[in-house]
Amino acid sequence: MKEYITLRDRPALTDAAAEWFHRKWRVPKQAYLDCMNAYLNAETEYGWYLCLDGEKIAAGLGVIENDFHNRRDLAPNVCAVYTQPEYRGQGIAGRLLDMAVEDLRAKGISPVYLLTDHTGFYERYGWEFFCMAQGDGEEKPSRMYIHR
Repeated sequence: MKEYITLRDRPALTDAAAEWFHRKWRVPKQAYLDCMNAYLNAETEYGWYLCLDGEKIAAGLGVIENDFHNRRDLAPNVCAVYTQPEYRGQGIAGRLLDMAVEDLRAKGISPVYLLTDHTGFYERYGWEFFCMAQGDGEEKPSRMYIHR
């Protein structure tokens, strides 16, 4: 049975979650740990959300100030959205996205932004195309979405 949690619900998973995100996105593990610890220590309300299948991380995402793009004025940003291939097509990422948006909204944080190259996926979950934004070190701009 799948369980949807925030990292604050299970802080013991911090190291494993940071390693999992690092393996998926090749961002240094310490960068994830720094963001996760700021969340766990209540230095920020920008959280980390996981779908667990037993003790296995099936999917996850985070919320950070800026997801490595030139539009510093568009914050916070959902980042590192990933679902393990064997769990795709089950609505897990959509549920995590909704969970993050609702959690932030309950804390008075809205809108939320997301930078992606995907089209058609995020719209299913209430996200709207907002503008193009230049990712750090990227050749071409990517799509910036907003959830109001």
